[in-house]
Amino acid sequence: MACASLTGAAPAGAAPAGAAPAGAAQIAPGVTYEEFDIPAAKGVTHAHVLSVDLRDPRVRLGLLYPGAVAARAPVSRLAGTQGAVAGVNGDFFNITETQHPGVEATGASVGPAIAHGRALKGAVPDGQRFGPALPPGTTTRDVLGVGIDRRARLDRLSLDGSVRTRDGRLPLGGFNQYALPAGSIGAFTSAWGGASRMRATCGTDTDRAAPCSTDTYEVTVRGGRVVAASGTPGSGPVTSGTTVLVGREEGARRLRRLSPGEPVRVRHRLVASASRVPYRFALGGYPVLADGRPLPALDDTVSAVRTAAGVADGGRRVFLLALDGSPAYRTGLTIAEVASVMRGLGAVDAFSLDGGGSTTLVAREPGAAGVSVRNSPSGGAERPVPNGIGVFSSP
Repeated sequence: MACASLTGAAPAGAAPAGAAPAGAAQIAPGVTYEEFDIPAAKGVTHAHVLSVDLRDPRVRLGLLYPGAVAARAPVSRLAGTQGAVAGVNGDFFNITETQHPGVEATGASVGPAIAHGRALKGAVPDGQRFGPALPPGTTTRDVLGVGIDRRARLDRLSLDGSVRTRDGRLPLGGFNQYALPAGSIGAFTSAWGGASRMRATCGTDTDRAAPCSTDTYEVTVRGGRVVAASGTPGSGPVTSGTTVLVGREEGARRLRRLSPGEPVRVRHRLVASASRVPYRFALGGYPVLADGRPLPALDDTVSAVRTAAGVADGGRRVFLLALDGSPAYRTGLTIAEVASVMRGLGAVDAFSLDGGGSTTLVAREPGAAGVSVRNSPSGGAERPVPNGIGVFSSP
């Protein structure tokens, strides 16, 4: 099936928006899969699309992740471990640290993340992100999520947190993040995993490649009291019930005032800018389509293999798109073309996720016990990623 144009029309032969596309295969109740060619500016590309009907009570979306923020695994393994019938890769992530020799790349994602209604992490500063330049007006705090009302929506999640000590309240600048704002304090919990926390003190709010800070301090809090301190960020798993506070510059100076045994209370939550409905699941990326219109100044020159998600029918239907990375189709789409294709599928809002070698779509074949990769990853094999969108369907 071919997509007739990039002007907002539905793919040729597709059913009206909201209905199962013609030729689509049902892989589970409320979940269909189709693939089709798209004639784009740099040549024909091939799309793989999941349509997820959240009006069906048997269907839900959730965060695929390897059990820790600073960890990675292939999408097929994440989906298989968690019992998803389909899924795509998710947020951009800390993939390399060539600019900071000796510092470990954490593999942690850029934006906020929520799984099973529990906040896992906050967003790094805009200047610390990996991936293509953000469209004007967007930020690392932008998310795609599904609320407890089972409706998908685009929103923005900001960190609200503090560290209360005998001397007063200190603002919390980060939560399980691979990069902290300059001069701030970040909290790391058991959700972080065992990766080194050193990366959190490297770069600046505007320059990811800036040197690591030489003014750092780390405090371990357990049972509401300071139990350990160190002049440099450490590594290794954070035990349940423990919070490690990492400070840089002014944040480090504030932490040095804390003494062993001193009572400390750490509070953190993610606050939505638009929805008052709590999120059951959310992950980062950036918007490309809002209220049926492409965002202004979307890039229309750089084509690449892409992953994207679209929201339709008042948040009751979600489209998950992954382009094929095989040599015949690797030219892909520009971000402006992604927005147009998602609108053509019937999406009112759309969200760009990590692309290139990360782009992966998995789905269960009829009668199969687990998922298989449906697109061709551009690197020749699945790339381990920190998270993704899982599609779950019960009989």
